[in-house]
Amino acid sequence: MRKIIYIFLIFFLNLNSFAIENNKLSEITEGSENAKIKIYIYQSLTCPHCAVFHAEIYPLLKKDYIDTGVLKIYFRHFPLDLAALNAAKILQCIDEKNRISFLDHLYETQENWIKGTTIEDINQNLKKTVKKFALSEKDFDKCLGLEDVENHILNSRIEAVKSFKINSTPKVIINDKVFEDTLEYKNLKKAIEKLI
Repeated sequence: MRKIIYIFLIFFLNLNSFAIENNKLSEITEGSENAKIKIYIYQSLTCPHCAVFHAEIYPLLKKDYIDTGVLKIYFRHFPLDLAALNAAKILQCIDEKNRISFLDHLYETQENWIKGTTIEDINQNLKKTVKKFALSEKDFDKCLGLEDVENHILNSRIEAVKSFKINSTPKVIINDKVFEDTLEYKNLKKAIEKLI
């Protein structure tokens, strides 16, 4: 009996690591693959303007265009500091089906987890916030050290600079064209409606 339990534990722990290893580099998206309009939002998880976009504009986009199949949104990484980079790493290591919920959570609690005088303080705050998203402390620490996750995130930033000359967040790209207007819902809506 002890041997069976041991085998089960080894299998379960490996399965959990397998989930981290295989989910981490996929894009964070919401919407239909067949959507006519694609929006790419480049964000830094410590950016207060990104948090406002996520709280005020994204829900309206979701209701009016994502849930109706017109638009697919891609949340792309553009970390502006080490805390944002680490939060992005953890976001990539959360199980794929929970990533949007965790992204919501990071923005809702941004003012709390970014508090701290050192990156170690902020990492400890982040560690507390992931518990309800089924990421263990061990996996949290492992995730922060994964070089391919870090490269994926930093390459997203490099590509944004090369392709779209992005230097601040949040930045919206609609069907591969930089959205230059003031980032308000009424302006986004006008741009989207022209493409429908």
